[in-house]
Amino acid sequence: MSANTWRQPTSDSGLPSESGQTATSADGTPGAGEGAMTARDESGRSGRRFWSSRRIPAALVALLSAAAVGLLLYDVVSVRADRTAMRWRRRLAEELATRPLDDVWMIVGAAVAMALGLWLFWLAVTPGLRGLLPMRQPTDIPGAEEVRAALDRRAAALILRDRAMQVPGVQSAQVAVGRRKVKARARAHFRDLEDVRTDLDATLGEAVTSLHLARPPTLTVHVRRPKG
Repeated sequence: MSANTWRQPTSDSGLPSESGQTATSADGTPGAGEGAMTARDESGRSGRRFWSSRRIPAALVALLSAAAVGLLLYDVVSVRADRTAMRWRRRLAEELATRPLDDVWMIVGAAVAMALGLWLFWLAVTPGLRGLLPMRQPTDIPGAEEVRAALDRRAAALILRDRAMQVPGVQSAQVAVGRRKVKARARAHFRDLEDVRTDLDATLGEAVTSLHLARPPTLTVHVRRPKG
């Protein structure tokens, strides 16, 4: 996720202040102040990622399963009531009984079923919500271990971009924030490129630290001249 801009008036309103201003998570949950966010929880573990509820995949699987089971149950009850089985079930039973295992359609059906199963397994064991970066949990506030906060990656990119634009010599900036890395690219229209890069390293490094992320990402800075 990235943010692009040309030079414009910016401010430090996006950063948590040194006076203990609270940080806000993506879902509106207020975080702790500056003094409380300087340490991780007592166990030393970093904040866990937020898990997605997976409502849409769960609803689709539930609806398809209910429809298939309901149709099959209706046909079984009809056969028990001395009625003829549905044509699709007779055809399916015949195909499964007569087609060899190396048949193309058998292989395609098995591949589709395996892919669907792997997809559902992946959804079950992965947190999702990759756009949220967990923040550190305070230790010196009673009950704070029960509160979890996160920062949206796009909001973090905007904050870091605004800080990069304040560095003298920077004409435009682009910041991409990932879960493990922050990549900043800037164009400098005056000053020496090495001086601009050094100032960007210091400024963005301080800004990344002030975000109080549970897993501080590594910072990479690239500076170049504008084309033409």
